[in-house]
Amino acid sequence: MRDVAVVAFARSPFVVADREHDMAESVLPVLRAALDAAGLDRSEVDFVASGSHDFYEGRTFAYIESLDAVGAWPPIAESHVEMDAAWAFAEAWSWLQLGEGEVALVYGIGRGSLAADLDQIMPAQLDPYLLAPLRPHRDALAGLQAAALIDAGRVSERQMAEVVARCLAGRYTVDELLAAPYVASPLRAHDVAPSGDATAVLVLAAEPAARRLAERPAWVRGLDHRMDTHYPGCRDLTRSPSAELAAARAAEMAGFTAAETEVAELHTEYSHQEPLLADALGLTATTEVNPSGGPLAGRPATATGLIRIGEAARRILAGTAERTAAHATNGPVLQHNLVCLLAGSP
Repeated sequence: MRDVAVVAFARSPFVVADREHDMAESVLPVLRAALDAAGLDRSEVDFVASGSHDFYEGRTFAYIESLDAVGAWPPIAESHVEMDAAWAFAEAWSWLQLGEGEVALVYGIGRGSLAADLDQIMPAQLDPYLLAPLRPHRDALAGLQAAALIDAGRVSERQMAEVVARCLAGRYTVDELLAAPYVASPLRAHDVAPSGDATAVLVLAAEPAARRLAERPAWVRGLDHRMDTHYPGCRDLTRSPSAELAAARAAEMAGFTAAETEVAELHTEYSHQEPLLADALGLTATTEVNPSGGPLAGRPATATGLIRIGEAARRILAGTAERTAAHATNGPVLQHNLVCLLAGSP
């Protein structure tokens, strides 16, 4: 295995809607910031991987527009995933492991505001024969999962409100949050990560390039992703076996577990998913969860998971943590999960 590290991370601020910039204009300043942080020119990037979602854009092959920002010359290897860009990160890491190059750039474009009606978009990820025709609204399945956790005694509405209050940095008290009306019982509006727009860019490099490009690289010590069955009705929604397995396999690679990390950035699109994922990853009270605010402070679709990896890497790059964990999810109610373990030493 090659030693591969995150050497730079940049992101744009989360906004509810960006109507001023097209896809290339959104990516370009963030891409420049990441490359400048690593002291790189675009011509020095060997591989580019990205993540976006045509359903949000309302057109096919929408990501092609973003290549205007990446640059088409000199010719480079390029790939794209039609899902959260955390999986583009996994592809770029695998590409570097194969020895195909030394530097890879990964970006995610979150443009969740473009969909006129998310209740029409979200069912498109469900089985087209049995579930999609039922047209469950965007938060319906998550509401079922939250109710199942409460019925099982795994979480309470007060605990969910406490998660939100912490992620929103005390903007509301727990009692104020509990007084809000339901949107999908037992979920209230604040229990749902707000959809909006942001772009994130990560630069990965293999040793020895990583040591040249960053004073303190964030080494990827373990990385794995797993998937549960597509049918929510065939799953125990109070558990996430795929997250448990991904965490276990990543720990085998890294030589340490998520429980031994100082910071964990979790892709929690709903407040009840934090305790569920903390259990799946085996986190303890010694690990700080989502100090960045996490998705409950803003969820730019298809960039959210990549931002979790970037925020976890940022702590190591800045020298404020030695070991961190990042989690990303894709699909309904934690169907597909990725776990990445990072460390400040190879």
